[in-house]
Amino acid sequence: MKISILDDYFDTLRGLPCFAKLQGHDVTIFNDHVQDTDQLAERLKDTEALVLIRERTQIRAELLERLPKLKLISQRSVYPHIDVAACTRLGIVVSSNMHADTPSYAAAELTWGLVLAAMRQIPQQMAALRAGHWQIGVGHTLRGKTLGIYGYGRIGAVVAGYGRAFGMNVLVWAREPNLAQARADGYGTAGSKDEFFAQCDVISLQMRLVDATRGIVNRADLARMKPSALLVNTSRAGLIEPGALVEALRAGRPGMAAVDVFETEPLRDVDDLLLTMPNVVATPHIGYVSRDEYELQFSDIFDQIVAYAGGAPSNVVNPDVLAIATR
Repeated sequence: MKISILDDYFDTLRGLPCFAKLQGHDVTIFNDHVQDTDQLAERLKDTEALVLIRERTQIRAELLERLPKLKLISQRSVYPHIDVAACTRLGIVVSSNMHADTPSYAAAELTWGLVLAAMRQIPQQMAALRAGHWQIGVGHTLRGKTLGIYGYGRIGAVVAGYGRAFGMNVLVWAREPNLAQARADGYGTAGSKDEFFAQCDVISLQMRLVDATRGIVNRADLARMKPSALLVNTSRAGLIEPGALVEALRAGRPGMAAVDVFETEPLRDVDDLLLTMPNVVATPHIGYVSRDEYELQFSDIFDQIVAYAGGAPSNVVNPDVLAIATR
């Protein structure tokens, strides 16, 4: 098959052990990011199998209709960036392993790295030291403070364990089935959402972005946080009401934020308000970006291509397409 891989910024994939699974196929890897439909249509005009790296490129009907040879899109995790209905209509299989039993330890580790970086002002202290200044402020320790986990899923549970290891009191707010699991794991649960935001010293958002969770953190929630508190978001920017985080930080509740996700990605605007605020630590959506995580993810993605080529598509999210493909 003729396979195209988009957005492999650092040409990492061909160096992974799992890349050998594509031996015998014609593979083209693109290392830049392009969203323009005309450019993508030209690049992918002969592509039969398209590999996506998470949500870096939007794959919509306007593009899909210009790719007559495309038979398969193979990726991992959620797929809000793919027009699945258009894929089904056009006879394109979408395979995506949802890895329901496997947390992203890379994302959990980055979450904890951001907690430490923000609470101890690590990026700011480094920048000051390089500018010839010696100590620019006093940070906060974590032991004895309350870590809030909003959304107790696979990654949230891992982050909660890191908090426990650092001697923090862990408090969870989530849907009732997840609250029950948190209690079974020995963690405290908040009596209400208002109580959760008011009590926690650090809050980490750990849920998927779906219609029900879009804007789930609003201005009133942020206003209840302590002036010394930290909000961490390594999940999705859309979980927070648009504009609310910048307004809250300016108002001093919470006092700090650490974010790995943005409304617009890739974010190229150096004047973006979050990047200009001294009480914000920000990284460019690198939660899952590690060689170990890539090997795990792309082993699944390449297995899906092998399965399709062998006549047995796997992890198909639009099964109706299979009936169309066999007509």
